[in-house]
Amino acid sequence: MLRFSSESVSGYIDTKRLESFIHIRMVRTYGYRSLTYSILIFILFVFIVLWMPWTQNIRAKGEMIALSPEQRPQTIQTIISGRIEKWYVAEGQKVNAGDTILQISEVKDEYFDPKLLDNTRMQIDAKKLSGLSYNEKAIALGDQMMAIEKEQKLKIQQATNKVKQNQLKLMSDSMDLQAEKVNFQVAQEQLKRFNALYEEGLKSLTELETRKLKFQEVQAKLISQENTYLVTRNELINSRIELQRIEAEYKDKLAKSRSDRFTALSGKFDTEATVSKMENQFANYKKRISYYFITAPQNGYVTKALQVGLGEIVKEGTQIVSIMPEKFDGAIQMYVKPIDLPLLQKGQKVMIQFDGWPAIVFSGWPGISYGTFMGEILAIDNFISDNQMYRVLVIPKKGENPWPEQLRVGTGVRTISFLKNVRVWYEIWRQINGFPPDYYKPVKEVQLK
Repeated sequence: MLRFSSESVSGYIDTKRLESFIHIRMVRTYGYRSLTYSILIFILFVFIVLWMPWTQNIRAKGEMIALSPEQRPQTIQTIISGRIEKWYVAEGQKVNAGDTILQISEVKDEYFDPKLLDNTRMQIDAKKLSGLSYNEKAIALGDQMMAIEKEQKLKIQQATNKVKQNQLKLMSDSMDLQAEKVNFQVAQEQLKRFNALYEEGLKSLTELETRKLKFQEVQAKLISQENTYLVTRNELINSRIELQRIEAEYKDKLAKSRSDRFTALSGKFDTEATVSKMENQFANYKKRISYYFITAPQNGYVTKALQVGLGEIVKEGTQIVSIMPEKFDGAIQMYVKPIDLPLLQKGQKVMIQFDGWPAIVFSGWPGISYGTFMGEILAIDNFISDNQMYRVLVIPKKGENPWPEQLRVGTGVRTISFLKNVRVWYEIWRQINGFPPDYYKPVKEVQLK
């Protein structure tokens, strides 16, 4: 009842007899009791909730990726520069490993020759024949050297024998000369004695003249023997000179033959090096031709053509088309703050919510969440990413519900990494004070020996 005056009418009216006042008192009495009971029930509920278990967690965002690098989306580049001639695929088309995607043609003038491989092969064959000729020449010169060495031995042996013969003849002539000198001295003494006897009249003039004739004969023999000795000595000197000449002559022949052989071997080795270089060039030409057709490296789907049209010229290393592999092992890369990184360990459980899959998430009570999937941490980067956060890889957890097959690379995800189980009141107290979550140590399975 509204009071517009300080005067009360309660003293003039019996409120206990009026039914309206009775209902008002009943509403006040029961309303106060209901409110009291509600407050008590709420306090009891809050007290119970505060003592309920709560799983500490770390929230993060990420995306779906392929675990193996070879299963991730890739771009195909041209190895050589060329001109686009023909496309064999369209965007979204499935291709198998080895299927032709694009054909290009040559744009460098040194490769325009349509018979480039045949002409190069002919040059290689000609060089090989030239190398064989050098090899045969080297063999022939080797045989020539052997023949010269044999002839040299025979000539030197012949000249040596000639020297020995002259040495022996000189010795013989020297002995004969000594004998003639003795005879000359004897004849000279006899002539002196004959002269003395003739002067004494004991010998006749005829005998004296006969002795003089014999003396002259002996003297003539001595002179002749001296001349023979000198001739023999000259012959010995000439034979020695001849021996030295033969040695010098054949040394010169062998040196020239050896020089010609080395020249032939040098030409042979140079030809072999040229052939090897040309073989390498031929292989490069043959390999280059195979690059005119760009093929798919693995099974997958053509996602986007990065070069379009015909007649367009592309340089080596230019990205042509992007391909998504047909099959891949799914994984999640999520990014966590540096302050949360020490709390994460390999094998730790992670609750995942994929974009496009409805889910009801209770981060503190993962057991009653709906539409989420489980994973475990596979690896943690040791260096910070460009977004100033650390990347963490998550894979499906064995024994849990498998991830949806419809997932594609790039699908957005939200993750909740589970830490230690605590009471709700402790978590509220930690959040109010700004303390970090408690360290979580995964339980290690005991291996029975």
